[in-house]
Amino acid sequence: MLQIDRWKRILIIGICLLGLLYALPNAFYSRVEAHNDAVARIEATGVETPELAAARDGWPSWMPNSLVNLGLDLRGGAHLLGEVQVEQVYKARMDSLWPELRRALAAERETVGAIRRVPSPEGTLAIEIGNPDQMARAVEIVRGFSNPVTTLTGAGQQSLAIQAQGATLTIQLSDAEKAVTDDRTIQQSLEIVRRRVDEVGTREPTIMRQGEDRILIQVPGIGSASELKELIGTTAQLTFNPVVGSTGDANAQPGLGQTIAPSVDQEGLYYILEDSPVVTGEDLVDAMPATDENGLPSVNFRFNPTGARAFGAYTSANIGQPFAIVLDNEVISAPVIRSAITTGSGQISGSMDFDQANRLAVLLRAGALPAEMTFLEERTIGPELGQDSVDAGKVAAAVGFVAVVALMILSYGRFGIFATVALAFNMLLLFAVLSIIGATLTLPGIAGIVLTIGMAVDANVLVFERIREELKTARGPARAIELGYEKAMSAIVDANITTLIIAAILFVLGSGPVKGFAVTLTIGIVTSVFTALFLTRLITVIWFERARPKEIEV
Repeated sequence: MLQIDRWKRILIIGICLLGLLYALPNAFYSRVEAHNDAVARIEATGVETPELAAARDGWPSWMPNSLVNLGLDLRGGAHLLGEVQVEQVYKARMDSLWPELRRALAAERETVGAIRRVPSPEGTLAIEIGNPDQMARAVEIVRGFSNPVTTLTGAGQQSLAIQAQGATLTIQLSDAEKAVTDDRTIQQSLEIVRRRVDEVGTREPTIMRQGEDRILIQVPGIGSASELKELIGTTAQLTFNPVVGSTGDANAQPGLGQTIAPSVDQEGLYYILEDSPVVTGEDLVDAMPATDENGLPSVNFRFNPTGARAFGAYTSANIGQPFAIVLDNEVISAPVIRSAITTGSGQISGSMDFDQANRLAVLLRAGALPAEMTFLEERTIGPELGQDSVDAGKVAAAVGFVAVVALMILSYGRFGIFATVALAFNMLLLFAVLSIIGATLTLPGIAGIVLTIGMAVDANVLVFERIREELKTARGPARAIELGYEKAMSAIVDANITTLIIAAILFVLGSGPVKGFAVTLTIGIVTSVFTALFLTRLITVIWFERARPKEIEV
């Protein structure tokens, strides 16, 4: 008996209506995108301007607002290839090790004698001791700061390579530790770049490692490569350093273990600072734009427990002394400590506007890049190139759709019309799923959609041809239709499972664009099978129940 249970009918129609609902925002792409950006901006800043409110109200809040993201080749954007200067991390490790070694060796002054740091190449720590005959004891103390390397390739090796020559002790990272440090630096840089790009609300960026020390960054929708480079290239290294003194001479030579940094607010003023900071931006857990007591833009920050303890201990012991808030080797502010700051929070204020305060907060929340990144390749892809690709994809999809519809109607008549309706809903369901999962559509993805249009009617062709055959032997058209769907099922499932296997292989082994093609093809296969086996059958059953034909022609 040709029939479909009521609950199945409701389920099929419900899925099709949900597909229409979730695919609809893509028909109003610019309006929905402006709505999403406005909502995200209001939530991030807590400020609602008339422009943001108008953009937010441009799309109903109760409607779905998920969109199919357009890739770099469709929307335009920026492409960067950056190289991380991992050698800078070696220097930072040695600079941070020196204060601890100085304290440990100073505790053994009676044995090793006076100690001092002497000039050495970057990434190397050279210490001169007063009693060269006690070098063995000095080496033993330094070895106490070396740890075993925990990787398989570095098994049995220590983190520090120590050499003694005369009265000089030379310390640097071992080769095994450098390899571990390089990998950790690249992974940290990847995460920080990703967080910075995500903070400004771009959609579906591509951020991936290339080679040993390079990072590929592709961000659709951003204005230019220079804008992206400015966002990513800013190290945003925030430190709180003790102030040794100040000078008006930019060429003044600071002492060993000291550095000189210009003031942001006062031109011609330079601060001499201790090289080792009290706390760094790594101890920050939050940073938000705000206003100071004069209503001027500022940034409120908060330390983690470790940073709060270190900052509280330093300010308690140095009341009346100045300390510097340093951002990217520039002194933002150098206030005098009036009282101990033990709450773990503070404020950065100075010559900045609200946009600069928001940008600074973004950079501080994302953290500091562990090392400088130099850009080897940069490209700006104009949106007009992407629009040409979108237009060409629309034309290709439209031509394919019209050709398939014409062929189906000419070949199968009324049943071809049923297949055409199912094909239209197949496209709606495909875009609905792409929108819900936040997929990125690229040129290969458009190729997957066009291929899906051609493949979507394969199942219908199998069913209709099977119905033709059953009409010759079956008892009545109802039985012929029922047997047609039943006997075509195995062939349809087999054909689409093999295609799904190929799509899975493409997704696992392919690169970014190939994966986009595989995702689109996979979703298209699933939706086409659903519409061919269930939606066309429902349409056929509804027509048959109303018309009750004695004979049918396929």
